Amino acid sequence: MADERGSHEPDLALFRPILQTGKSFYLVAGALGAVAAWAIFAWLYQLTHGLGATGLTRPVYWGLYITNFVFFIGISHAGTLISAILRLCQAEWRRAITRSAEVITVLVLFFGVGNVILDLGRPDRALYVIRYGNLRSPLLWDVMSITMYLTASTIYLYLPMIPDIALLRDRVTKRRRFYRLLALGWTGTERQHRRLEIAISIMAILVIPIAVSVHTVVSFVFAMTIQPGWHSTIFGPYFVIGAIFSGIAALIIAMGIIRRAYRLGHYLRPVHFNNLGLLLLVMSLLWFYFTFAEYLTTYYGGEPREMAVFYTKLSGKYAPFFWAMVISNFVVPLVILSNRKTRTIAGTIVASASVTVGMWLERLTIVVPSLANPRLPYARGLYQPSWVEWSMMAGFFATFILLYMCFTKVFPIVSIWEVREGREKGVAMAQKRIESYHPPEEGLREIRER
Repeated sequence: MADERGSHEPDLALFRPILQTGKSFYLVAGALGAVAAWAIFAWLYQLTHGLGATGLTRPVYWGLYITNFVFFIGISHAGTLISAILRLCQAEWRRAITRSAEVITVLVLFFGVGNVILDLGRPDRALYVIRYGNLRSPLLWDVMSITMYLTASTIYLYLPMIPDIALLRDRVTKRRRFYRLLALGWTGTERQHRRLEIAISIMAILVIPIAVSVHTVVSFVFAMTIQPGWHSTIFGPYFVIGAIFSGIAALIIAMGIIRRAYRLGHYLRPVHFNNLGLLLLVMSLLWFYFTFAEYLTTYYGGEPREMAVFYTKLSGKYAPFFWAMVISNFVVPLVILSNRKTRTIAGTIVASASVTVGMWLERLTIVVPSLANPRLPYARGLYQPSWVEWSMMAGFFATFILLYMCFTKVFPIVSIWEVREGREKGVAMAQKRIESYHPPEEGLREIRER
């Protein structure tokens, strides 16, 4: 059925990833699948041998798994939060990037939760949160907020996809029954569009406080303890800023790969990378401000237990990770993104890759050094992840990329109807602007009559 809003045919270039699958796709998918299969083997090894197969020891009972949990939950802010804010601000340039961001949100949440299950050792222990949950525990708050976030993000991803799914139902022969089921009888009437836009606006408003609450509650898991280096009132906003920071970086990298792999340069244009690059620069400055404030307060207080963690990070065993974090999150983005000549597509991708590495290092330097220097008189030690932990980490990243690739082969990664609507809106606005420069038709009629 034809869409009643506008007579323009959808851009065929946006159907190309779904209709055409080259040999390179299968090669990459095979390589990623092999990494994921190795991770499954490592997980089975851990289930057989217990958490002793990892590098976790007393007092470092959280390591790579919890680092990745915080990292993945942070990246999830790439889509829902950024997309919702840009949509509510009516930023026209966001139309081509919203879906690629929202998909990241939904997928990475599963991997964040998966790392917690790995850290529990036995998967059945995850049920203890439901059976013996304590409402006074930040861990239960975490479960509740992430569940709510995943539900809201999935709905927020699905709603704008309905018109595009209907296009696929009408124009693509394969998987037609699947698309017909998901299209929910969409025909593109004005009434349907009006209801859809209201629903999207409501979800955009709801999802912002939910997204902010998620990483705030994640920070409470650390800040509500009296562990040195964690007990801080700044952790809530600090974690939220870091989540948005890493989320923008992940989105830019995904956009760069999609643009190159599917030849979508006409849709993911330099202006998108430039605008997101400026946002990344602002978040880099905010991240540095919060980091500086946090460490300055610790140094000024001079509490011995806190200073032990402080010096471990700045000049001790974890100093290489700390200073690499500072360079990756602040120096590299500042140098590249503050200069218009280097704030190109390639430049923003390089800065984003640097930020992604830096934010992972930040999570590591939050989790491990504090546990390695506890208040209680445990023996200090250096945490070294085992091959099982590295394998699981590689497997999660590979599986995420593989699922993201598969999504682009089933659904348009660029919103077709939103791009078309934006183009029509731009033409109407340009016409209105041109007409404002000239006298109205009634005025010309009066002149002629005189």
